[in-house]
Amino acid sequence: MSAVGSAQRLMARFADRTGLAGDRPPRRYLWTDAFAVCNFLGLERAIGDGRHLQRALRLVDQVHHTLGRYRAGDVRSGWLSGLGEQEGEAHPTRGGLRIGKRLPERGPGEPFDDRLEWDRDGQYFHYLTKWMHALDQVTRATGQPTFNTWARVLARVAHRAFTYTPRTGSAKRMYWKMSIDLSRPLVASMGQHDPLDGFVTCAALDATARVTGAVASEPDLTDETADFFAMIDRGALATADPLGLGGLLADACRVDQLRRQNAPPNGEQLLGDLLEAALAGLRHYVEQPDLRSSAHGRLAFRELGLAIGLAAVERMAEQARSAPERSPGRFDLAARLAPLLRYVSVRSEIESFWLEPERRRADTWLEHEDINEVMLATSLAPDGFLLFDHRAQRPPRGIRLP
Repeated sequence: MSAVGSAQRLMARFADRTGLAGDRPPRRYLWTDAFAVCNFLGLERAIGDGRHLQRALRLVDQVHHTLGRYRAGDVRSGWLSGLGEQEGEAHPTRGGLRIGKRLPERGPGEPFDDRLEWDRDGQYFHYLTKWMHALDQVTRATGQPTFNTWARVLARVAHRAFTYTPRTGSAKRMYWKMSIDLSRPLVASMGQHDPLDGFVTCAALDATARVTGAVASEPDLTDETADFFAMIDRGALATADPLGLGGLLADACRVDQLRRQNAPPNGEQLLGDLLEAALAGLRHYVEQPDLRSSAHGRLAFRELGLAIGLAAVERMAEQARSAPERSPGRFDLAARLAPLLRYVSVRSEIESFWLEPERRRADTWLEHEDINEVMLATSLAPDGFLLFDHRAQRPPRGIRLP
């Protein structure tokens, strides 16, 4: 079966299992669903029958109506923003979006428990940026600015809630996890790549707004973009965590596309820093025993994050070949990618390992089946997540849009 065919089959299973297709009640989780929206858009681009775009749009609607509202059993109800039903429908991201964890968030008087916190609900900044990206890709795929506007509203809400100044005159920082209503931090430490994700995402959202003519709608993210850039510690981006490595490379791919549209400030400098940090992390990671362990000792979605990042390296190399730098002496992308290209075979190793049905029966796979299947599909058919067009496309006839 082709890679696209395998991805299509994985996404069909995900849709059935989580209530996107069929009669099961929706089971939504923000990170997984963000990748899933992009996967459906990529499959639509590859197949073009309208069915996958319709699933992407339905998933956006389910996420907003599930994770944009208080969970069942909460004493609070309605939209997280506090808006009334009709206004909340029109502005579903104004209160942020819940993670979708299985346990309710930690209450104000409850003691912190590091183990339990991983399973408790709340809002994660790095999940919100993934959803902003998914909404932005919908606008790129359909030409409809509403999704991009929802994403930019979410970006401003997240910036206000997650960034803070510890004391007068000090540099801004970010909380890692906030309460569902964004009123208090649940984990006060700052994620290593959260400012980077914020910067790249805000730059991309404003670039799309210019392409689609949505710039007249609120909000402009110039100040937020600058804020996030100032918080990036470019000397501390390296990581040997495979999911973090994949994120660095995916962000590098987006920066590369944006700088070709003259979109992000300091694009070449940041791109160089990202590639250098990723190379350092890759050199360390491949020396570890992770990829030589059995399925029971591995977390597929973390490895698949790296595989997606390595697909980004291939896409950047293709772009460098088809559109070489005008001033290669100043910034030679092909030369910077050359040492990273030595590792792209790791992507196929990871995919081949997890495509084996026996390995997908391991408890570590089944425990995270939704995210594992969706990210395997992303790695097999990554363009819906990694690439965006200079001009938005128009949707097929018969597709209903907001």
